[in-house]
Amino acid sequence: MNTKHKIVVAISGASGSIYAKVLLDKLQLLKNQTEVVDLVFSKNALEVWQHELGNEAYKNYPFRTFEKHDFSAPFASGSAKYTAMLICPCSMGTLGRIANGISDDLVTRAADVMLKERRKLVLVTRETPLNLIHINNMKAVTEAGGIICPASPSFYSRPKTYEDIAATVIDRVIDLIGLQNETYRWGK
Repeated sequence: MNTKHKIVVAISGASGSIYAKVLLDKLQLLKNQTEVVDLVFSKNALEVWQHELGNEAYKNYPFRTFEKHDFSAPFASGSAKYTAMLICPCSMGTLGRIANGISDDLVTRAADVMLKERRKLVLVTRETPLNLIHINNMKAVTEAGGIICPASPSFYSRPKTYEDIAATVIDRVIDLIGLQNETYRWGK
């Protein structure tokens, strides 16, 4: 049985919009493996995207977009059976609210749903250096079943562009949620 994935992508206001862009581009390419991809942006995410990437390309993706406080979104309930949630990039504030069970918006509610339903939750954290509060929040999310995947690029594939560098992280994220993706593999 080859089930297609139902994925929600949340984009927080952390620096690292290139990671979100590369993720959305990859999900478009892998659309034959997904039933649905839904998006939710924080207000700061849109501002950071415009500042860092100099465009509003986030408006051009063919995915459904939900407002940050739209609790009628299907992924706000476990009964919708989404298979994975990616928060990319994930701010330390978003991480902290998830780690402490504070479901005060659609992003944190959906993350809470993924944890309680024992489904894939991947947080692409983007902050440095880390303080002990950040580390303890990462520990709490990990113990609850989430996956912390820091936006720490690798270089053994010899990336040439910013997008190539970001793809070294996003390809790992794609692997973590079980999508098949052609990418550089060590030892091949």
